[in-house]
Amino acid sequence: MNRTKKYLLLRHVKIHNANAFSSPLTIGFPAMTAWLGAMHALERKLRQHEALSDIRLTKLSVSCHDFNLQTYKGPGDYVNSVIITANPLRKKGASFERPPFIEEARVHLTISLLIEIDGLLPDSFSIFIEKTTEALMGMKIAGGDILDFLPIQDPMESTSTRNSRLLLVDEENEKDVRRTVRSLMPGYVLVERRQLLKRKQEELNQQDILQVMLDLLALHYEYDDEQDSWSLQPRKEKGWLVPIVTGFKGLTPLGHIANQRDASTLHRFAEPVLTLGEFKMAHRFDCIDDMMWHYHYDKDKDLYVCVNESNEGAFL
Repeated sequence: MNRTKKYLLLRHVKIHNANAFSSPLTIGFPAMTAWLGAMHALERKLRQHEALSDIRLTKLSVSCHDFNLQTYKGPGDYVNSVIITANPLRKKGASFERPPFIEEARVHLTISLLIEIDGLLPDSFSIFIEKTTEALMGMKIAGGDILDFLPIQDPMESTSTRNSRLLLVDEENEKDVRRTVRSLMPGYVLVERRQLLKRKQEELNQQDILQVMLDLLALHYEYDDEQDSWSLQPRKEKGWLVPIVTGFKGLTPLGHIANQRDASTLHRFAEPVLTLGEFKMAHRFDCIDDMMWHYHYDKDKDLYVCVNESNEGAFL
């Protein structure tokens, strides 16, 4: 049985002004729906070409190399302020004024993406690379502009590890797997820790998942009378744990409403789904699938989510 899989490795993609407000409760790394949405948008662009009409981009892993959240903390400030723009300025008499606005948190970041490909034949490698490069030059990722990415090279023509490239990986070959995993270094790969959240909820017998998440993420300081100082207490759970947005939960039945944008598509109101995630160094993974995210639809629970863990767990 052929266990060789094809991956597109996009190295050091520089993104400017990506959306950092991933939900009403979180600010920081863009939601996983933004990354898989970019993968889906790329697939739709590629499938317009006849030679690539059968390809599917099925899974994705994202490794973060650099992250610059656009916030400011002045001298004496207790919290950070979001750096926002007010475009366009509104005409008022002979001058201009700032328009009413909703804060839009932005982030500049550099990431690498590993995308699993199905249906790509060897004789289509060159056209795939050409069309992918063209598509990326006109795309946005997480609402941000793609400023730069390393050139994509054909695996048949070059063995360079510095550029973006197509990877042919034999899953039974440990060297192939390790080489692929190391290609995302140095960087932190975002994975799901939904099982930890569920296990903690059961241990505490707590129905409020938000409170369980806060217990896992909270930082506790302890005052030492003798030293007259405060010290940070280590968390009970190790790892760089973060709240992440992984999809949406339907709030209303599917149907049509007045004045909806697309009259031919069923509509429903939804809210963002939060769960627990963790940033891990790429070299800590022994299996490529442990890093990969894919879409999942749960009809019974009305969940449209991106998942990294295979078993059921806790969503917020």
